[in-house]
Amino acid sequence: MSSPYKTVAFHTLGCKLNYAETSTLRRNFIKYGYAPINFQDSADVYVINSCSVTDNADKKARRSVRQILKRSPFAKIAIVGCYAQLKPEEIAQIPGVNIVVGTEEKFNLPHHIESNHFNGEAVVLKSGIDTIDSYKPSYSLGDRTRSFLKVQDGCNYTCSFCTIPLARGKSRSATVTQTIAIVEKIAAEDVREVVLTGVNVGDFGIRNGETLFDLLQALDKVESIHRYRISSIEPNLLTDDIIRFMAESGKFTPHFHIPLQSGSDTILKAMRRRYRTDLYAARINTIKSILPDAGIGVDVIVGFPGESDNHFQQTCDFLETIDVSYLHVFSYSQRNHTDAVNISPKVRSKIIRERSKILHTLSKRKKNNFLQRNMSSVRQVLIENCEEGFLSGLTENYIRVQTVGIPEEVNTIIPLQMRNIHGDEMIGDRVG
Repeated sequence: MSSPYKTVAFHTLGCKLNYAETSTLRRNFIKYGYAPINFQDSADVYVINSCSVTDNADKKARRSVRQILKRSPFAKIAIVGCYAQLKPEEIAQIPGVNIVVGTEEKFNLPHHIESNHFNGEAVVLKSGIDTIDSYKPSYSLGDRTRSFLKVQDGCNYTCSFCTIPLARGKSRSATVTQTIAIVEKIAAEDVREVVLTGVNVGDFGIRNGETLFDLLQALDKVESIHRYRISSIEPNLLTDDIIRFMAESGKFTPHFHIPLQSGSDTILKAMRRRYRTDLYAARINTIKSILPDAGIGVDVIVGFPGESDNHFQQTCDFLETIDVSYLHVFSYSQRNHTDAVNISPKVRSKIIRERSKILHTLSKRKKNNFLQRNMSSVRQVLIENCEEGFLSGLTENYIRVQTVGIPEEVNTIIPLQMRNIHGDEMIGDRVG
């Protein structure tokens, strides 16, 4: 296929799922004759894959458009992703934007770029969220050590603070057989690790009678992939069977990312989360009883409407009692069309910043304790890059490690003994 343009650049905002989809978009553009280049360079077409989890994510998308116009004032600018689905008319008013494409049509973007002359107003292509029912497989390539594989999209949950169901529609996925076929294609690219991503990964197979556990068991049999990692999973969907299987498997890493959002049952109820702190604590205890060295990350939201000093203290106290490795702390951001907008009282920005600082301090302490417990242990490190004679990679339990080495060792797995803590990373020595 021919193209009226020659170069295309991509900028991805938000989650690992977006990175997988951007990579798929990149391959689609290549099929249409485009040459991908760096986003900081001057391109003919720019694609911003947007996020809209927070107001800050919206601002980043608008800021990116301004940056593009400064270096490439005549470039064509396309915005896709969650922000494009939720607020297409708002985006269309941003000076310089030529096309806004919602969830259903984003993978057809190269066709739409070529089919429009872009004279005057921005072109808006958006389907109603209730009509979005198709599933488009996506995976990242380019970083040959690791691939992010989308195994699920959409969400059937109705958390009171979240716009994702409004941006991506209902939960859906491919079948186990279809997913395995994609993994085998990824394996042919000499990728060592596959990260399973999605909006609600634990809901895999919800429409076709399959389960995430079915998928994990099938993935374990793909011989040419060395490691798998689950990007994030809801605590109510992380079953004991899954935990035990990951412990017994030689391929699934002892690393979990489990959203908590609040350590107050009152706030969890207001958020419409599908678990309470007792279930969450039980999941952590089960993991640690079977996989004592597992790395466990936790998402926490501070400043949700109605969160009192007492509720926040309950969160701090609960986090102190569970053996987790690090926190991802998010400041609550009010999103239109969510029920949390109508919950009062609102928490002042100053208080949100103070609470966020407290949790960041707690996270650093948790992370340091985790690193201390790994001192002197031998870990299998997947080497990702080499700079000035230093290799850097991740252990199975999600610790970044540095050691000396050569570029030829990138994309290999090396056993290293953890020797020193360096910030939030470790220094490792070769074994043998």
